[in-house]
Amino acid sequence: MAIRNIRVDGDDILRKACKPVKEITPRISELIDDMFETMYDAGGVGLAAPQVGILKRIVVIDVMDENPLVLINPEIVESDGEQVGEEGCLSLPGLAGEVSRPEHVVCKAFDRNMQPITVEGTDLLARCICHELDHLDGVLYKDLVIDGLHRVDVPADEEEEEECE
Repeated sequence: MAIRNIRVDGDDILRKACKPVKEITPRISELIDDMFETMYDAGGVGLAAPQVGILKRIVVIDVMDENPLVLINPEIVESDGEQVGEEGCLSLPGLAGEVSRPEHVVCKAFDRNMQPITVEGTDLLARCICHELDHLDGVLYKDLVIDGLHRVDVPADEEEEEECE
């Protein structure tokens, strides 16, 4: 496994639509493992393949120590309710903004073995599913913010780590 570089806003790949995964190859399995490692290293709860430069419809999610999810070729098939909350993104470091998302979503996808799965989420999981699936279509959360983006403070220990790199 390896930590991959996270693409940041301004990189053209973040605005492109991803292609479906047709089969699990050793390279796809390695990508999934790398995506988890990259997400955990960056302190995120979700990561989409284009954020590491790969135009494939793959998302990894791990919110609040729930079961880590791999969603391949995901699509939201049902949504209802509304929640408004602050979002950030590993591809827009140091920024956040209020976004309206469904309170509840049902997502159909394939797992890392290409077995069909259905994931139902509310609250943070619903928000994360929507946010990451947007990435697969070249949409960034900053396109959906209600009152613009604002800077967020980076904890002092993270600032020191950034300065050392």
